[in-house]
Amino acid sequence: MNINICGEDYKEYIELWIHEIKLPIATSKMIIENNKNKTTKKIEEELEKVENYIEQALFYARSNTVEKDYFIKKVPLKEMVNESIKKNKNALIQEKIAINIHEIDLEVRTDNKWVVFILNQIIQNSVKYRNQDRNSQIEIYAKSGKEKVMLFIKDNGIGMKKGEITRVFEKGFTGTNGRLLSKKSTGIGLYLCKKLCNKLGMGIELESAEGEGTEICLIFPQNSWESFV
Repeated sequence: MNINICGEDYKEYIELWIHEIKLPIATSKMIIENNKNKTTKKIEEELEKVENYIEQALFYARSNTVEKDYFIKKVPLKEMVNESIKKNKNALIQEKIAINIHEIDLEVRTDNKWVVFILNQIIQNSVKYRNQDRNSQIEIYAKSGKEKVMLFIKDNGIGMKKGEITRVFEKGFTGTNGRLLSKKSTGIGLYLCKKLCNKLGMGIELESAEGEGTEICLIFPQNSWESFV
């Protein structure tokens, strides 16, 4: 018998599955907390990766119905940036990546949880594609323009080839780095970022230079219903 799960049924199934899978993960973390050693530390790091993939699956399932799940309000940029940094703290510490945050004392009109997810994807990419031959750094800062606020996330990682930049938001596109550097890239992260930004009426732009790093700009329209889709 074939069971065809699609649309709202599929979304509900994914959300239920994610709720159930979080329980054994939480239990595993409690066991690790009470049995800390080098081995359990490694297991904890892998569990965090599992959690990241689970979160990605949840937002992917919800990405076609964002308008039903978001709530637009004024949110401090600092609040969302700090939440994302905190979520990725262990990976940042493990890879010794310095964080330079400045000039983000601005408010934007958006949905907090969706933007934090987008920031998580960007930061996780910076960690994944860091340059191991130099001290890694992620710089986060903002600029206020006419009816818009721009949030920049800039790293000094391995960057990407010029000819691949225009394809980074395509579904499943992994590029040379994802194929050759054993990073096991799915090509879903930036695709989801672009899709969610479109749904939220935000803009997202990327600049990169091979061997130098990557900078992503999130554009929040303010004081109007202008869309960057």
